[in-house]
Amino acid sequence: MIPIHVDGSEAFAASLGRLVARGADDLGAVEQDVRVIVSAVRAEGDDAVFRYVERFERRRPDPLVIRSFDGAAALARLEPDLRAALELAADRIRRYHEHQHEAGFRYEEDGVVLGMRVRPLARVGVYAPGGKARYPSSVLMSAIPARVAGVRDIVLATPAPDDRLLAAAHLAGVTSILDAGGAQAIAALAYGTTSLPRVDKIVGPGNIYVACAKKLVYGDVDIDGIAGPSEIVALADDAADPSVVAADLLSQAEHDEDAWCVLVTTSRALAEAVVAELGPQLAALSRDSIAGASMRTRGCALVVSSLARLAEVASLVAGEHVSYHVADPEALFDRVEGGGAALLGGMTPVAAGDYLAGPSHVLPTGGAARFGSPLGVYDFVVRASIIRYSTPALLRHGPHIANFARAEGLDAHARAVELRMSRHTRLGGRGEGES
Repeated sequence: MIPIHVDGSEAFAASLGRLVARGADDLGAVEQDVRVIVSAVRAEGDDAVFRYVERFERRRPDPLVIRSFDGAAALARLEPDLRAALELAADRIRRYHEHQHEAGFRYEEDGVVLGMRVRPLARVGVYAPGGKARYPSSVLMSAIPARVAGVRDIVLATPAPDDRLLAAAHLAGVTSILDAGGAQAIAALAYGTTSLPRVDKIVGPGNIYVACAKKLVYGDVDIDGIAGPSEIVALADDAADPSVVAADLLSQAEHDEDAWCVLVTTSRALAEAVVAELGPQLAALSRDSIAGASMRTRGCALVVSSLARLAEVASLVAGEHVSYHVADPEALFDRVEGGGAALLGGMTPVAAGDYLAGPSHVLPTGGAARFGSPLGVYDFVVRASIIRYSTPALLRHGPHIANFARAEGLDAHARAVELRMSRHTRLGGRGEGES
């Protein structure tokens, strides 16, 4: 089902090299088409959005932007078990992200007041895919951190939302819905239309067209990142349960044919047992063709000689989800430098993080976990530096500031300081305020 490579072999080196380079997926194949869509929506607004929805989705939304979507009624229409799961998830996600609140600060140092002000963004766009599958969980995981941050206006962009998405939007605090998907939805969020004000930031996963559109509009609007296919890196020693490890690998493989499913283990016997488990478990899945394609093209098992090497390989790969099937997961976690979500211990399935545990499942992919972070409250705020000089403080620092400025050839900078100092001298220090 998946190949097994032992450290030190050419196949191991080639497989690891492919994993490390996986973030270089080429958006160029769709960029020209996406650029045309984005430019059209920017120029024509609603008319272009309608045109592309009719072309790609074969329908015409009415209205394009839904401001009264009665999510409470949609929630009530759901089966009781699903409604209870959504409500529990929303509550847990909210409580987790309340711990991420960032307060500003101020302090005074020899007549200089310094600080930082933290305020929420005014308007955010949340994208939820509407293609191969519907993901109300992504609505909760994207919109609730924004609501906890204090964002007033949250726009959900998704095509033809059903009751599951409407209910999730209600629980997450979404204020309006853009009934469109694809690059045209991203462009509408970024630049605004007659029906929709522009947003400050766009978050949420999507296909290659959505990812390319987010890349093209970045700079005119902020984004959370360029999302690639789902990933799991399972780290295991010889005490791991092969059936559980196989189940975790398949839980990500069923997302997409391009999902990455990687086992790194200190035990060749464990790797062989996991591979043996994959076939029977795969056959029982409703999305067996998708998961099977992922396993065949992007699945592998890497066998290493020690836990130290296990940590080294995991750090190089920097997976979106890192599942720790080892005797001491906390100790190994401390040695792994990259990873979006750490699932610690054999009783912690990746699915718990995907749905109910609390942290957002919007995570860096393609190796971006080396420098990126899970979506959180901190993604929905802006920070402003605060600087206020008293007169005595500027008199002390002024000559140093002016010298620094002239060393860089910026005379106007120096003059702006010296003007204030000379004015104070001319007035004999009288009539000068703190500013």
